Amino acid sequence: MTEKPEIFARGRFPDPTEELLEQHFNVHWERRADDRARMLADIGPRIRAIATTSAQRTGGDLLDHFPNLEILSTFSVGYEHVDIPAARSRKILVTNTPDVLNECVADFAIGQTIMLLRRMGEGERYLRAGQWPKGAFPLGAHLGGRTLGLYGLGGIGSRIATRATAFGMKIAYHGRRRRPEYPDYAYHDTLVGLAKACDVLIAVLHPSPETIGSINAEVLEALGPKGYLINVARASIVDRDALLHALQNKTIAGAAIDVFWNEPNADTAFFDLERVVLTPHQGGASVETRAAMGRLMVDNLLGHFSGQGVLTPVS
Repeated sequence: MTEKPEIFARGRFPDPTEELLEQHFNVHWERRADDRARMLADIGPRIRAIATTSAQRTGGDLLDHFPNLEILSTFSVGYEHVDIPAARSRKILVTNTPDVLNECVADFAIGQTIMLLRRMGEGERYLRAGQWPKGAFPLGAHLGGRTLGLYGLGGIGSRIATRATAFGMKIAYHGRRRRPEYPDYAYHDTLVGLAKACDVLIAVLHPSPETIGSINAEVLEALGPKGYLINVARASIVDRDALLHALQNKTIAGAAIDVFWNEPNADTAFFDLERVVLTPHQGGASVETRAAMGRLMVDNLLGHFSGQGVLTPVS
């Protein structure tokens, strides 16, 4: 019988994913270690792969414990928690789990749009607080006829656009390049230009040195007092202080925030603001999506060890 490759697993995965890992590999679970330092010293030379979640920072200091490490497979689309230069310098392959989240995140983004414009969260709180007998809840706004601006028109953005058009919304977008395959969508070559042209701006792109903090005071000013911001990408894309100021001063009409700057610690400064929807990074959080992410993470590991190659390498 072929000996199972030994891997180091960080974080907690859905039960089906952990079962798959146990089935195919000799897994050493970081969270089960009584003495982490002793575990690393003992297993380090034998570990050929790391399976991790986005909640664990993986830098060169950890990678140094594994001189024979070949691959790091992360249970996430984003990989900013992995020190990519450190991995490359050690010739460690890194994989992620893109695309399997596209439909789920697109559903969620449209849900946030409806919730924000129709003020559903506020309405529920109003009812639960016993305020309804004192007067009708203020009116919300419908989606039809409004322009949805997508900051990023990749796999998730294109699916959001399809859903939004079914609600009668017009689509505009900004990205690194014009997408000729979407001739009916209005392209804007600057983010400020997109913000001026849309009623709802959704951030749905991977962070990069160029995009970090790019939704700043100028963009929010351009979005204006009737505009809404929704972020289902990464918190780092939005200038936190600029957003807080814009909401406090009604520079924009409202915001839906699914990603935070110090997760899992939500920013309490946003808790008591009106026209704000806050969710705990739920964009890709469905049973079906998490199972597909786990399967892809494991398939990347299996593809590597079988010699057939990985499915989703990080470029």
